[in-house]
Amino acid sequence: MKLIRTEEAVGHVLCHDLTQIIKGQYKDARFRKGHVVTEEDIPVLLSMGKENLYVWEMVPGMVHENDAAERLYRICANDNMGRSEVKEGKIELSAACDGLFRVDVERLNAINSLDDIMIATRHSNSPVKAGDKLCGTRVIPLIIEEEKLQAAEAIGGGRPILELLPYRLKTAGVITTGSEVYKGRIQDTFTPVIVEKLKTYGIEMTEHAVVSDEMDMTVGAIQEMRQKGVDLILCTGGMSVDPDDNTPGAIKKSGARIVTYGAPVLPGAMFLLGYFEDGTPIMGLPGCVMYAGATVFDLVLPRAAAGVEVTKADIACMGNGGLCLGCKPCRYPICPFGK
Repeated sequence: MKLIRTEEAVGHVLCHDLTQIIKGQYKDARFRKGHVVTEEDIPVLLSMGKENLYVWEMVPGMVHENDAAERLYRICANDNMGRSEVKEGKIELSAACDGLFRVDVERLNAINSLDDIMIATRHSNSPVKAGDKLCGTRVIPLIIEEEKLQAAEAIGGGRPILELLPYRLKTAGVITTGSEVYKGRIQDTFTPVIVEKLKTYGIEMTEHAVVSDEMDMTVGAIQEMRQKGVDLILCTGGMSVDPDDNTPGAIKKSGARIVTYGAPVLPGAMFLLGYFEDGTPIMGLPGCVMYAGATVFDLVLPRAAAGVEVTKADIACMGNGGLCLGCKPCRYPICPFGK
């Protein structure tokens, strides 16, 4: 780049966008990269506070911000993502479908540790809707050394650092446990909550059973759900340490491999997660899921819906950010919970 006085810029080519801001009316690039400055442009540029301008002067080994943004975009871009046009050296990615957004945080941190480069993303493991913004990329200076971009590309390793997984699970079986519901003493208010949460991820409750606190009855209901081939099995209630709460034992007795009984998340500490041999997930949901705005179930369900197997290590990591602050009204997921 070469710096010249604006009054002397006629005939020169701008090397970056110039933004004009008129309060309450306009904020956009008034002059784009590549624009050839005319005599008529001079008063406008001066009114924008541009006493001096950078004009293009190609130097070997240097890359313009717009071209650099394209290369950072290629490090990030993956299936099911759309992109913006490059604007003021920045490209934004958006979701092309509903799904689970995931980030390779280790590689992202390594790239952002390089001087003059930035990639900003949503939190990894965030559920997103089609059209939601996913990330933005740019370099800090107007031009950047080629070697810095090459270092970022080396960290990328030819594999996108982002992914968006569409939701795969379609059906769920819900088993409502508890003699108080089974014998009609109280109304089942748990299942309607579950049905609404499942709809968010395109999952339909196709099977529902109500059982008492008797363990073998719950085991039988689980086995029936398995035979009917639902994609996900949810057992509600009976998850505490009370003598009549046999749901965890029933899930284990049904043959599921237990990943965890207990999670470092409040609300939701008594959560249970397991998998059957064919990969079908089963969850035991504590009572808090019925009345709390956001619980551990809201953190695990999007991953399960996208077909991602949740591990014991994944659950352990939920402790950082796993304390719900109980805000009124609940603003989840636009809040610190689970982040």
